[in-house]
Amino acid sequence: MSAEAGEQVPIYDLVGVGFGPSNLALAIALAEHNANAAEPVTAHFLERQPRFGWHRGMLIDTATMQVSFLKDLVTMRNPTSEFTFVNYLHSAGRLVDFINHKNLFPLRVEFHDYFEWAAAKVDDVVSYGVEVVDVQPVHDGEEIAFLDVRTSDGTMLRARNLVMSTGLRPQLPEGVTTGPRVWHNNELLRRVPTMKDPKRFVIIGAGQSAAEVAALLHDEFPHAEVCAVFARYGYSPADDSSFANRIFDPEAVDQFYRADEPVKDRLMRYHGSTNYSAVDVDLIDELYRRVYREKVLGTQRLRLFNVSRPVQVVDTGSTVTAAVESLTTGDRTILDADAVIYATGYLPADPTPLLGDLSKQCARDEEGRLKVERDYRITTESVIRGGIYLQGGTEHTHGITSSLLSNTAVRVGEILASIVDRRASLTPRYAISVS
Repeated sequence: MSAEAGEQVPIYDLVGVGFGPSNLALAIALAEHNANAAEPVTAHFLERQPRFGWHRGMLIDTATMQVSFLKDLVTMRNPTSEFTFVNYLHSAGRLVDFINHKNLFPLRVEFHDYFEWAAAKVDDVVSYGVEVVDVQPVHDGEEIAFLDVRTSDGTMLRARNLVMSTGLRPQLPEGVTTGPRVWHNNELLRRVPTMKDPKRFVIIGAGQSAAEVAALLHDEFPHAEVCAVFARYGYSPADDSSFANRIFDPEAVDQFYRADEPVKDRLMRYHGSTNYSAVDVDLIDELYRRVYREKVLGTQRLRLFNVSRPVQVVDTGSTVTAAVESLTTGDRTILDADAVIYATGYLPADPTPLLGDLSKQCARDEEGRLKVERDYRITTESVIRGGIYLQGGTEHTHGITSSLLSNTAVRVGEILASIVDRRASLTPRYAISVS
């Protein structure tokens, strides 16, 4: 049974589900807006992790970001913000060192530290270690005036608007079950210390993560064989050329959103190599050097099974056996390994199960995908007064930048502007009794 609007419950203008980089950027935008606003926007965020964390399992200390440091949490929206990466560097005493480095792309561990530094500045609006279990409507007559967000610890927050930023989930091929010897690359740094004198690894995938895993395991275990399995002839380079990068421009979101479906599909095919199954050229060159050097020395330890696929992976209890099949000849190679690592990417987490019956009032297109307005608000039935906004899962409507850092600062500014503007237009209807 849904709650009624007259109950005595604190009401937030915005409740954020998840607190990764996207909702962290939104919290910063809120703090900056409220510093000068006559009517502040009240908000609270809920995060199931015990503290801020972003892909911790892949924070390899030699890995660099694939986006410029200028595409941080705020600069594209407000370059004078105190939350810029440059200000973080200044606070850490590394600004001069970074400038002398002459590099647009920070270490991934450094950017994560920047995120933690920023998160600490807005930790008054976030609760960690709390998982959202469901969202219930609050009725005012025939209309849904608010949304009650219920959590695993029994807390309930009442919201005028929701911003769903539920992140990405590891993508595994159908039928794959993870375990001690079969895992997704997001567990890499947790698993590596547990490996005792391994003899062989099998890595499945052709993207940046797969290449990084291959390089790390090759370094960490000098007596182990590292077998990379992928359907391509080789790792494909990421297209980070200046013109191609325009697909990440804020204006490109408008163009993509207005385009019809055939054009959207074409743009995704044209520019998928800017992000998907693509590897930094420097890393490709380094892996090739290793393969060539080992051929010269006659001690081949980094083996590439290209134009191939895994057709069977069986955990025997002591090892895991992978059958790798050539796509051109059909020949199979049986590899007994200590671990099989799937570097097969991620999928946006589906936010609709949390919405329960409310999901039935969210519009979908012919392919069953959520319809999303330009301001990242799910198209809902008119009885829902507030907005349910998405950060991620909008690639089909807003393009490649849907879940990437490139446009985060601008995106959260647009979401906040939408919430403020809609609040002004709905004020008379918001002013119902809450006591």
